[in-house]
Amino acid sequence: MAASFDRRLRKAAVTTTVAAVAVAALSASQAPDVTADGNGRRTTADNVPASDSPAADSATGNSPYYTDLPPLNSPNPAPTTGTPTSPGVNETGIPATVLDAYRKAESELRRAKPGCNLPWQLLAAIGKVESGQARGGRVDADGTTIGKIIGPQLDGNGFALIKDTDNGVYDGNSGYDNAVGPMQFIPSTWAWAGRDGNGDGKDDPNNVYDAALAAGHYLCRNGWDLSVQADLNRAILSYNNSQDYLNTVLSWLEHYRRGTHEIPDGTGSLPVGRSDNPYTGTGPTPGRSGSSSGPRTPSTPSPHPAPSKPPAPQKPTEPGTTTPKPPEDPEPPTGTTRPTPTDTVHHLENAGTTGLTATAGDTFAGKVSARAETQAGEAVGKVRIRFTVVGDTDATFTGGEKVAAVITNASGVAVAPALVAGERTGAFTVRATVIGRPVPGVDYKATVTERVADTLTRTTGAELTCTPGGEFADPVEVKATLKGAVADKVAVTATLVTSADPAENDKGPYFKDADGKAVRTLTGLKTDAEGLLRLPKLYADDAEGTYVLRLTTPGGATLDVTLKVAKAAEPAPEPSTDPSGSPSTAPQA
Repeated sequence: MAASFDRRLRKAAVTTTVAAVAVAALSASQAPDVTADGNGRRTTADNVPASDSPAADSATGNSPYYTDLPPLNSPNPAPTTGTPTSPGVNETGIPATVLDAYRKAESELRRAKPGCNLPWQLLAAIGKVESGQARGGRVDADGTTIGKIIGPQLDGNGFALIKDTDNGVYDGNSGYDNAVGPMQFIPSTWAWAGRDGNGDGKDDPNNVYDAALAAGHYLCRNGWDLSVQADLNRAILSYNNSQDYLNTVLSWLEHYRRGTHEIPDGTGSLPVGRSDNPYTGTGPTPGRSGSSSGPRTPSTPSPHPAPSKPPAPQKPTEPGTTTPKPPEDPEPPTGTTRPTPTDTVHHLENAGTTGLTATAGDTFAGKVSARAETQAGEAVGKVRIRFTVVGDTDATFTGGEKVAAVITNASGVAVAPALVAGERTGAFTVRATVIGRPVPGVDYKATVTERVADTLTRTTGAELTCTPGGEFADPVEVKATLKGAVADKVAVTATLVTSADPAENDKGPYFKDADGKAVRTLTGLKTDAEGLLRLPKLYADDAEGTYVLRLTTPGGATLDVTLKVAKAAEPAPEPSTDPSGSPSTAPQA
């Protein structure tokens, strides 16, 4: 209750002048095709990551976000048409198209990743904090923002340092990356997380349907269950690694869970507090997540900075004491920029990956690993390596994703998640590249082989017979096993042959195709989850004889089933009787 009262008091304390300046600054920074980093922008304590993970490993690159908190009262239902007259209605409502995008993304994730338990309200909370629900719902009928939403340049000047990864395709910046779109993805993350949420055949970070679906998949990676608070916290922090960000998103999540309503596109309210703006007084302060002590007066930088004092000379150490060591990683000289670990990477090497082969549906025994090295061959730690599954395959990494980003360890090695083979057989490639540095990647060849069985047996022992021109009454059913265990989804080929010649027979028993024509070889058959396969009905032509139905599988399992085509046996003559009533077997005249 105290926190809520503080928020109300804070909002009341902001003067009209400060509010006008804040709104003007927001309007300018969020104008179409204009970046949001104005002159004089400074960072605050809330930009410090909550852990040592590099900023580029978050969805947004730990870009600034809106710090406005939900209103005190729970949202009440309101009409979905017309222009709201109450500021509270405008503040708590979600623009119609944006709300639809969140709900569709939730529906798709419940189908694709049911164990994630993603609520659409979480997407709404992040969308509110990242872009004010796409600048109050300024989107067209397809969900694309009217004018791009581009965050500050991540050049290390008060922000994370992320050099350009997309040649300016998304953010228009060929020097550094900027967060883009209503969910504020940095281009290097969008490259693998992007999704087509509106079915137009492309993934666009400026489209709210695409961005919402991408955010859902991003939050659902790593097998997280968002109904578990610890996993929910991890997922939110992976989006923007700040404790204040986590608390702000959780506040809006709880607010939207209590209820919200739809408002017309373009009528949503715009937030005014940003985590990087010391002028509005609405950003979090150190130690007080999501709160503020009121408006702050901007400090005036001195035109002539005072020179720093030289360090005081150290006193000689007394015997038996330890001499202080100089810093192992001293600050670079003034006017220079310390190279990041990524800057020092010269090439990637295979870190020992061999023999990537797995049977369809199985997990590959080996994992893909790459080592980042300098030109001298030294290991480079804390570098992000992107592993991408390439080629005509349905193989994925654990969790169903085809792209994974992993940080190299102290030995310079990054190990990709386990590969899981799909049902599509054949060769494909896993490619390792350095995120944020254009050095040649390393390709790893992988192969998916067919499921196999070493034994085929009939489930019944009934003799299979048929009269010429008739049909076999009993179906052929077999079971496939591998080392005694059920062999499911194993391909089976059925061929009708003579007992002496393994070639396909041109007479005798046959199957029928969809047009009713005779066929004597069937492919594409597969055993079910229990390893069972029931073949289609068999027919016979007029040729009598003994034939063989030969069943084969990958792995060498073979089974021959005997089929007989013969005329039905004529019934024995009934015995006649003589006039005395005694049976007689004498031939009749």
